[in-house]
Amino acid sequence: MSLEQTLAEIRRGTEEILLEEELIKKLESGRPLRIKTGFDPTAPDLHLGHTVLINKMRQFQDRGHTVIFLIGDFTGLIGDPSGKNSTRPPLTPEQIAQNAETYKEQVFKILDPDKTEIRFNSEWFNELGAAGMIKLAARHSVARMLERDDFKKRYKANESIAIHEFLYPLVQGYDSVALKADVELGGTDQKFNLLVGRELQKSEGQEPQVVIMTPLLEGLDGEKKMSKSLGNYVGINEAPGAMFQKIVSIPDSLMWRWYELLSFKSLQQIEALQQQVMQGANPRDVKIELARELVARFHGESAAANAHKGAGNLVQEGEVPEDTPDIALELDDQTDLPIAAIVNRAGLAANAAQTRDMLSNGRVKVDWEVVSADLRLPAGEYLIQAGKKKLARVTLS
Repeated sequence: MSLEQTLAEIRRGTEEILLEEELIKKLESGRPLRIKTGFDPTAPDLHLGHTVLINKMRQFQDRGHTVIFLIGDFTGLIGDPSGKNSTRPPLTPEQIAQNAETYKEQVFKILDPDKTEIRFNSEWFNELGAAGMIKLAARHSVARMLERDDFKKRYKANESIAIHEFLYPLVQGYDSVALKADVELGGTDQKFNLLVGRELQKSEGQEPQVVIMTPLLEGLDGEKKMSKSLGNYVGINEAPGAMFQKIVSIPDSLMWRWYELLSFKSLQQIEALQQQVMQGANPRDVKIELARELVARFHGESAAANAHKGAGNLVQEGEVPEDTPDIALELDDQTDLPIAAIVNRAGLAANAAQTRDMLSNGRVKVDWEVVSADLRLPAGEYLIQAGKKKLARVTLS
């Protein structure tokens, strides 16, 4: 791959590169670069938002560079607000150790384990000690820290900022010194911290790292960034069927963003898919293609094929989707109603013939139990499923 092709690949899905001319010089040197990305083990599971950075790491790895997956077990003890307006609570050492183990298992679904360094920043911070931390804290002023956007906003709003929070950017920056990083990858919300790394490397006489920032992936709602706390995420350890359904359900307006940041298809292939949609192709078919690719990446081709095959069964037994309609039907002076009449009146079948067919083939369920065509229901509330896709809460009164 030529230098220009490598740069084009790196620029894809990248928000900002500081500084690109420095990156070019590093790439032209011909030596393997040290590519650092840090993850705080704040939760046991990684989601697709995390993989935007991990995918970028894999690109460098495929070009022969050394990838360092840094687990911030020490920074996890501090807690980083990361753009939030309040302090993220620090974790216990036990929580950090448990989450770190799951991270190692999950990250190798994308990265090559034989070409990846897994490091913990407690390696050097446990040795640095209190005196070393005080010397590190002397490297930055309070005024400089308040240039960080979230700190600035909280200070102006007279909201609390704990002293230990000022240590977080310094600790993250010092990681780059300890690892002698050539490049650090991070989300746009980490810009201040990433640049601190450059400054600390300069003061240590090291060549400053290039900072490559990727955008924050929007979650299932298409608006807010993907987050477990917001419930708009797709976990990479989720069951294949659940993952498939979530991806297919994203808004059409979001799918091209996900293709750019998550798919391994070339930009030319993605452009071809866009042309197909412009010419009348169903956007759902394009999302299905993305879903199959991502499910296969984390669960294998067979699981992706099975998830696609089962996608028509939108109603999983025991699970009631949030958009399940509530339908009220009157008994009309009768003590009960035939199940066929209920299915028809509730709009769960296209016509009476389809209702008879579903009943005769055991495809009508009441409260998850298959029912016969002669069933009559008295007044009450029922969960009725007709076929694979139709489900309703029906109240008879």
